[in-house]
Amino acid sequence: MEPKTVYVVDDEPNIRHLIRQYLVREGFRVETFATAEELRERLEVERPDLIVLDIMLPGEDGLEFCRRLRRTSETPVIFISARGEETDRVLGLEIGGDDYLAKPFSPRELVARVRSVLRRTAPRPAAEVVEAGDLRIYPGDRRVLVGEQEVPLTPKEYELLLVLARHPRRAFSRQELLDRVWGYDYVGDERAVDDLVKRVRKKLRAARARTGIATVWGFGYRLQ
Repeated sequence: MEPKTVYVVDDEPNIRHLIRQYLVREGFRVETFATAEELRERLEVERPDLIVLDIMLPGEDGLEFCRRLRRTSETPVIFISARGEETDRVLGLEIGGDDYLAKPFSPRELVARVRSVLRRTAPRPAAEVVEAGDLRIYPGDRRVLVGEQEVPLTPKEYELLLVLARHPRRAFSRQELLDRVWGYDYVGDERAVDDLVKRVRKKLRAARARTGIATVWGFGYRLQ
């Protein structure tokens, strides 16, 4: 099996070297970059399996880079940052990050997070199709269609809709959705679920979908 490729972006050489050392030891192929601009040039040639991205970078910061990346790519992103406040973690995850690790962190924990995110975002067999109402979801290539129209979703929006679509009659609590979409170690506010649902609803309405997300008052959400 081909080794997974991880791009590491951090303006501190010592951190780049340390992360690379641990990931290579665990069998990953690793390339490192000091700025978002360097990373963007490399992405024009090759896409990695995952990006470890510092937020506080010179020039374009990691948040803005991820926001632009999500317009064209679902490559998993793990943010690393000296800013460990809850609001920073929530923002990073809401704009499309798949995980967030505050500095200083254990390199072994980062390796574990990389493996976890790669498992969680691995494509399912292309033949599988999840149908719910007028939605057709193709987990193999992470596409959502209403009729013949594709609905452009961020990774978190897609994961939320897929969870609901796999169990169309079941009501999920906000905490369940946090656990399934963000992961069991996520410590952010349940309002992140409400914000994500609003964005998915808006995109489904724009695609004129008859299927939508219903609020179960005082509890959570289900597909309708």
